[in-house]
Amino acid sequence: MPRSDDRTIELIHQAHGGSSEALGQLLDGCRGYLLRIAGEDIDPRLRAKGEPSDIVQETFLEAQRDFGEFRGATERQLLTWLRQRLRYRIAKFVRSYRVVAKRAAGREVPLDDIGFSPESGPALAAEQLSPSECFLAGERDHLLDQALERLPEEYRRVIDLRCRQGLSFEEIGASLAKTPNSARKLWARAIQRLKGDLHGMSSS
Repeated sequence: MPRSDDRTIELIHQAHGGSSEALGQLLDGCRGYLLRIAGEDIDPRLRAKGEPSDIVQETFLEAQRDFGEFRGATERQLLTWLRQRLRYRIAKFVRSYRVVAKRAAGREVPLDDIGFSPESGPALAAEQLSPSECFLAGERDHLLDQALERLPEEYRRVIDLRCRQGLSFEEIGASLAKTPNSARKLWARAIQRLKGDLHGMSSS
């Protein structure tokens, strides 16, 4: 963002207060950063299906709609929140074409592609996945949504803080009145439970 952190903090405060103009300035200041990420993450062979600028714009529309979910107050927290949402949309976009290609070849996408290894244990699995990857894992978005709804409130909360808001375990611990280590363990249990529910739903 080409502005001082103090100015960004003030704009975030105004946006939280309902100022669409302040929110617009914040998002516009993040555009170049998100375009660079999208340009690096999207395979050039898929550019005909979706330009980085299109996905960034979709991310901005979603951010405007859901800005009330953002609990941060600094430039770094805002960039992290937007980056997670951008990479969610990128992975969803890429996965949609991979699924089409696999089905055209007569193959289904196995739910085991979620990337968790039972042998590695929940803590290791959580460490191996980025926040966005855990949220993107799954065969279909509606299955993931249903699985999330079945989780205990505390599990849904820690997944939301980590995946949607992009908070660190230190920040999550402070939000949940837990130590960072306890927050990390809660996250690992939540992801392991989510994996089990997804497997159960796919086999039913």
